[in-house]
Amino acid sequence: MTSNSSISEVPPEAGATRPYPFSTATGLDMDPLYAYLREREPVSRVRMPYGGEAWMVTRHADAKLVLSDPRFSMAAGAGKDVPRPTEQLLEPGGLVAMDPPEHTRLRRLAGRAFTHRRVEGMRPSVAALSNRLVDEMTARAPSADLLEAIALPVSIGVICELLGVDYEDRHIFQRFSDALLSTSMAPDEIRRSSEEFVAYLAQLVEERRQSPTDDLLGAMVHARDDEDSLSENELYMLGAGLLVGGYETTAAQIGNFTYLLLRDRRLYESLVADPSLIHNAVEELLRFTPLTTVDGYARIALEDVMVGDTLIRSGDAVFTSVAAANLDPEVFPGPDRLDFARERNPHLGFGHGIHYCMGAPLARLEIQVVLDVLTRRLPGLRLAVPATDVRWQPGLLLRVPERLPVTW
Repeated sequence: MTSNSSISEVPPEAGATRPYPFSTATGLDMDPLYAYLREREPVSRVRMPYGGEAWMVTRHADAKLVLSDPRFSMAAGAGKDVPRPTEQLLEPGGLVAMDPPEHTRLRRLAGRAFTHRRVEGMRPSVAALSNRLVDEMTARAPSADLLEAIALPVSIGVICELLGVDYEDRHIFQRFSDALLSTSMAPDEIRRSSEEFVAYLAQLVEERRQSPTDDLLGAMVHARDDEDSLSENELYMLGAGLLVGGYETTAAQIGNFTYLLLRDRRLYESLVADPSLIHNAVEELLRFTPLTTVDGYARIALEDVMVGDTLIRSGDAVFTSVAAANLDPEVFPGPDRLDFARERNPHLGFGHGIHYCMGAPLARLEIQVVLDVLTRRLPGLRLAVPATDVRWQPGLLLRVPERLPVTW
């Protein structure tokens, strides 16, 4: 049995405004305070390191409401000193920072890349890449870092193919991604990385203006809908979001999921014995595994709204803990246990509402394919060190091991 939380250690402090984050995230464990709040104070007050106090929502039903109700706005907090867990402001102009109708227009243009047909059409190439990487990994040595050998190159290779970006340029957007996801990097360093990336993207855009291509970046350069086209800034913001968001989170989850499967090898062995479980296993791992170390950006209430039994005033900032909501026992019986036979799994691992992750179909496909290749090719795969010796990267918004040593 794998557990993510417990409320037994948390002293009752009913109604207190608590400093956030509650603790430094370690590995994939949740701070037990989340479980306490979900049970006793599902809409609670928190004090963020920057910008002041906010509300924190931890129940599944309340999280769905805040994530989907247009009375809660992402755009209202963009570029402003609102409550937030890191110094960096939410940058205006990207999809994440938009409300309709601007969000609707850009989402429609970018969403053309992630149709079921287009994504499924990539399955053979993802499988071929995964198999080639396993061949290379097993030929080099009897052990390897799975993140470096499989998770990162698969995710980077797929998004490069989709966008039409040269794989050899990956160091440029990796630096930019590291800056965006850092919780400790100085603002000047983040700005320099952003400027370098925008210059790189501008060069790619100009190349496609001169010589049109049929990749996604080329399609965005020439995108038109019934009313409007992408502005230059929208094009850069959208390209940056797709390039970075399209690989970093998926690579992290491939590493995290493999760690969990190998920490309790009965889980891995169940997929080796019955590959038909992989689809359900991916959904259950998405539900169970917290991806971030802190809970993202705030939504700002545009009017007074009741969330559960709590009145959220107009102008208040609200955070949703997706990881806590995904462990809500009212929705997921036995939530602290990984159950690959779980029949109903309405997890919020890719969000909910208009900001539901556009790349979810591609991320699902990549994870499914990698797990299929690993369990089929390497049935004896196991951690090369004790699970407790796996070290986790500090100073990032994402939870991910520094290395994931495996042998087979």
